[in-house]
Amino acid sequence: MGEYVVSRREVLRLWGTAGASYLLAAKLSAAQDLVPARTAVDHLALGIADLDEGIAWFEGMTGVKAVMGGSHPGWGTRNALISLGGRQYLEIIAPDPAQTVYKPVNFQTDLRTLAEPRLIFWAAGTSDIAAIAENALRMALPIVGPIEGSRARPDGTVLQWKTLRVRNKFAVQAAEPIPFFIEWASGSVHPSQDSPEGCELQSFEFEHPDPAGVMNALKSLGIEARATQARNARLRATLKTPQGMVELN
Repeated sequence: MGEYVVSRREVLRLWGTAGASYLLAAKLSAAQDLVPARTAVDHLALGIADLDEGIAWFEGMTGVKAVMGGSHPGWGTRNALISLGGRQYLEIIAPDPAQTVYKPVNFQTDLRTLAEPRLIFWAAGTSDIAAIAENALRMALPIVGPIEGSRARPDGTVLQWKTLRVRNKFAVQAAEPIPFFIEWASGSVHPSQDSPEGCELQSFEFEHPDPAGVMNALKSLGIEARATQARNARLRATLKTPQGMVELN
């Protein structure tokens, strides 16, 4: 499927002005079944400037060592993975020193500037990304995608997926509370299935200068979430681990 791009006029009308657009979106989604944010998670991304340091930090916090996932060709990043139980996982993501170009497409945080691990974005899982795109267009939400993506695993296997991104005013350098959607190709093994086990996602919430706006924006996408007032944007995830409860933010 080709790329959908909603006009700048629609972007300004729906995402750059006051709350009337969010009230409309909430009404349009009222008839839909809302999915809790914790359940909607496909994966959480923990960013860091150095992948080895991120792996060691996470193991020290939880007792679980992430396995190398592979590289994102053309993006300049690579990752390591941990299962969070069910069909969910944590991705520790960092710049790939083997690639000369650094150009991530799904987030705006510059991983090279992160001195310590931080949750920077999240992905919501779907089995029908085309339907989500069509529904977003009907609601006049500004989107980009679906876009084809891939990653080469260390064993040479290439995982494939499609992503759909919602353009919004809530994404800041610190964190991105509005997810992108991901549909994994039928022939690709979901990373949660062969990543180290032992951690489970217990809760997933948000902090933001405009918490009501974030909750309404997520509601318009079929996701029910809790957001609290804060000076800076932040994603907060609580994990049950072999070393007790651990909060990532």
